Amino acid sequence: MQGKLKDHFYSHIGKAKALIESDRLDEAFSVLEVAHVLGQRYLIPHTISHLYMLKVGLLKCDAKEVFGQLFRIPTGFMGSIIGVFPTGNTGGSNISPFKSLGIPEDIQRIINQKSGKNNE
Repeated sequence: MQGKLKDHFYSHIGKAKALIESDRLDEAFSVLEVAHVLGQRYLIPHTISHLYMLKVGLLKCDAKEVFGQLFRIPTGFMGSIIGVFPTGNTGGSNISPFKSLGIPEDIQRIINQKSGKNNE
C-alpha cells in the first residue's frame, strides 16, 4: 500500500482510534468499515482493520462481532496473501465474509488514485 491510499487508510484508522477513546463505538466501527474496504487487498492494513473491529466488538460486549472477527482475522490474512477476498466487503459480522459488495464512488476514487486509474 502506497501514497494517498495508504494516507487515507491510516487516517481512517486514526479517526477510529479517537472515536474508540471517546466511547463512540458505533461511529468508530463505521469508520473501520471504510478502512477495511481501502485496505483489504493488503495483508497488514487488512489485518489491522479486523483487529480494531475485534476491539470494538470486545468493548461493546458483542459476542457475534467478536466471534465474527476471530474468524475473519485468519481468513482475511490468508485472503490477502493469496489475493482472494470479496471486493467491497465491509468486514463486519453483519455481512457474510464471502459476499462481495459494491464499492461506493468516493471510496473507489481513493482506491483508483493508488492504481493510477481515473473513473471521472
